[in-house]
Amino acid sequence: MGAAFLLINFLFAAGYTAVGGVAGAEPGSLADHFFFSVQTMGTIGYGVMHPLTPAAETLVTCEVIVGLSLIALGSGMLFAKFSVPRARMQFAEWVTVSPFDGTPTLMFRLGNQRASQIIEATVRVVLIRTERNAEGVVYYRIRDLALERERSPMLSRSWTVMHRIDETSPLYGATPEILARDEVEFTLTVVGLDESSAQNVHARHTYDHVQVRWGARHADMLSERSDGRLRIDMRQFHSVVPTAPTATFRYPRESLRS
Repeated sequence: MGAAFLLINFLFAAGYTAVGGVAGAEPGSLADHFFFSVQTMGTIGYGVMHPLTPAAETLVTCEVIVGLSLIALGSGMLFAKFSVPRARMQFAEWVTVSPFDGTPTLMFRLGNQRASQIIEATVRVVLIRTERNAEGVVYYRIRDLALERERSPMLSRSWTVMHRIDETSPLYGATPEILARDEVEFTLTVVGLDESSAQNVHARHTYDHVQVRWGARHADMLSERSDGRLRIDMRQFHSVVPTAPTATFRYPRESLRS
């Protein structure tokens, strides 16, 4: 924005220098006419330099129109940039796989770092991996993962997103070796409504297969104080703790493409 302001003033200064007719400015002085242009565009009006000829007054009129347009455009751009709320979502460093109600479950932890809540938060998780079709062509395939809960009426602090690895899951029977072979990635997208501004916010994060911790779960962040009230410890947000080993399911390679 500053560069555009200087460039426009330089162009008008060149015009004033060419046509002349500016009282208080030395004829042929680009510097004097540049400062006159700055005063005109900024509507300063010190009164020392002013247009005398119709040509100079015409340039002044054009510059005022350009200056007002530039100010309006710059103000709109700044307002649009700073008025849109940022999601400020935090995603745990690790993805975990551990039993939940007896079923191996893929778990993601995400959190809201804003002071205000996110209303009607919706999360989506997709699995991205390389596959080879019947013609021998290698390509990336995207599969949606069914979640235990994909919507939350309000997101204030943290949310553990879970996908059960059962017979209907694209990950059924998966092992760390299979995830590495297929170059598996998980992408999370979160959208919601910022409570304070009533505007939509969104965030996205991608995990590589090396960030999956098998036989582990995210550490508990909630604890009970002596007075019976619950306390949340955000220092445990990225921590994981080991659990009992998960069962490994074997399956034919073709089942991945179904």
